[in-house]
Amino acid sequence: MNGLSFDPLLPWPVVAAIAVLAGLIAIWSLWRGLRGWLWRGLAGLAAALALAGPALESGIRDKLSDIVILMDDRSASQSLPGRTAQSDAAIEDLTRQLAALPGTEIRRVSVGDDADGTLIGTALTRALAAEPQARVAGVIAVTDGLAHDAAMVPAGAPAPVHVLLTGQPSDWDRRLVVEEAPAYGLIGQPVTIRLRIEDQGAVPDAVARQPARLRISVDGEAAQTADLPPGMPVELQVVPEHAGQNVVSITFDAPEATPPELTDRNNAAAIQIQGVHDRLRVLLVSGEPHAGERTWRNLLKSDANVDLIHFTILRPPDKMDAVPVDELSLIAFPTQELFMERIRDFDLIIFDRYRVRGILLPQYFDSIRRYVEEGGAVLVAAGPEMSTVESLNLSPLGTILPARPTGRIYDQPFLPRLTEDGRRHPVTAGLTGAPAEKGADDNADHWGRWLRMSQVVPGPRAQVVMTGAEDQPLLVLDRVGKGRVAMLTSDQAWLWGRGFEGGGPQLELLRRIAHWSMKEPELEEEALTAEVSDGLTVEITRRTMDRRAGPVTITGPDGQSRELALAEAGPGRFAARWTAPGPGLYRLSDGEISRVVALGPAAPREFEETVASDTALAPLAEAMRGGVLRLSEGIPRLRQVREGRPAHGQGVGGEWIGITPRDAATISGMTHRPLLPGWAWLLLIAGLALAGWLAEGRGRLRRAA
Repeated sequence: MNGLSFDPLLPWPVVAAIAVLAGLIAIWSLWRGLRGWLWRGLAGLAAALALAGPALESGIRDKLSDIVILMDDRSASQSLPGRTAQSDAAIEDLTRQLAALPGTEIRRVSVGDDADGTLIGTALTRALAAEPQARVAGVIAVTDGLAHDAAMVPAGAPAPVHVLLTGQPSDWDRRLVVEEAPAYGLIGQPVTIRLRIEDQGAVPDAVARQPARLRISVDGEAAQTADLPPGMPVELQVVPEHAGQNVVSITFDAPEATPPELTDRNNAAAIQIQGVHDRLRVLLVSGEPHAGERTWRNLLKSDANVDLIHFTILRPPDKMDAVPVDELSLIAFPTQELFMERIRDFDLIIFDRYRVRGILLPQYFDSIRRYVEEGGAVLVAAGPEMSTVESLNLSPLGTILPARPTGRIYDQPFLPRLTEDGRRHPVTAGLTGAPAEKGADDNADHWGRWLRMSQVVPGPRAQVVMTGAEDQPLLVLDRVGKGRVAMLTSDQAWLWGRGFEGGGPQLELLRRIAHWSMKEPELEEEALTAEVSDGLTVEITRRTMDRRAGPVTITGPDGQSRELALAEAGPGRFAARWTAPGPGLYRLSDGEISRVVALGPAAPREFEETVASDTALAPLAEAMRGGVLRLSEGIPRLRQVREGRPAHGQGVGGEWIGITPRDAATISGMTHRPLLPGWAWLLLIAGLALAGWLAEGRGRLRRAA
């Protein structure tokens, strides 16, 4: 390769100015009639050329091959009927045609599945950045055009871009679109889910007028149905029934038509709504002031989510102290309002050392009993009064209490211990510093002792989770109807808070008792939980009071079931790790408890839109004079076209697409030699100037003669 290059001694604007000045001088000389105008102009141009630094370059030129980027979309939407075969045939034919072109290389780029969908724009940008721009002769993308990163599609390319769309013109699909869904909802309060049915593609006329029958189910319960025409938004009211995850499943059957819709995987949606309490409302009734009263108040007031109403009975009606009524500054106990009119506003009622002294009438206790049976909770922290004639057990509330007092009081130090059930029950399991089982070394560090408790006989269904003096029940839990009742047979828990003999987990124990009564999911003794991690991996945990737990039956979205054995992970806990074969709704059941878990979206993003479209890639193809063609009309022929010419069209044999040869090359053995040495340029410029002076001198002599 030989060529001429320039290495200017001065900036190009200065060199250009000198050349222009030389031309102007030559023109002025011609206008004045000077005979040396040509030589003077040539001398000025020679000076400008010398300053431009012309040099001869020579080297060996090696021609480089052209590169054609062939993009192969293998995302999940390309697995729809017919598209895989179209892609395979197109890739094979284009590869054969490109291989037949001399000096052409193929860069095949496969686009697979991604958590964010089909990233065609990102893949194309990376492919163009990885190749020398001077060698790229064309880009051919075999895809359905469903790009989920349209913003990443480049605005231009160094060569024509062609898009070959898979699919058929008759393709159509009906899908469920969730426009708005809450992530959280108040328990017992309706939340709104906004959705619609959308038809895409060449929808048959019969289907376009046919509404879809929706089936709505919460946590796998019996489904409710509703008919929804396509294109009409609707707002569904769903009520979270419990704390924690509430899974709302919405589906509809694929309409019957010919041809059928592309897929039914976008005919369902799984919405996970976290049920939360607005604020937990607790009514605390203290029968009399005592050392442990502030313990309950501090515990409940420390929780910002708890609204506490606390009444302490300072002056019972039977107290005879001769104080005039008009001099008392105490407020009246609003029993009618609290226990009859507003009782269902509370999540928990605590009786702390309460004595039956006629303040609450029998009908109030009946109202509390009904409140518990309908889903409320009562916690009794008993003192010596439980073993007297003023015991709550002798009121109408006694029918739902978990234990019956015998009348005996243990007025002696004792060490609280966990029972076998207590080591398994979430209320007491894992409490720090728990003493060893009876008969073990009692000299080890453990909780402090309490000093007093009442003897009780637990009910047949009650669970004794802690014992005290002479192994008598200390903490008893029971379920009544839809509600719960807990009884602590001692009023000495405050000793732990004061650090007596080392203290104990007072606040944690009382917090757990209160929150178990209010049905917090993490404290359920019989529960089946599933925690999703790492995509489709699920940590399944079964909490139970039994010594063993049976296998869990897992039913997938396709209706097939399998059993998963659980291994003991701790007292009352059995767990297993399982990886699902794919996203969707799965039902877990062990025969007693069922749970629905959503893994990934019910309709993966790849199947949200399934009808092939050129919306994302057509602007790039048009800007680069490429074409957008459907493979259903045949595989186009390949041609070579000059740069700047249209790169697709209709020929005799059908449609064709073109690539642009780039004629790129590498130069080796390059030499750089000035066109003339400096002294030669000086002689040339001086000679031209002298010739002009001599020509003008002869002219003057001729005119003088």
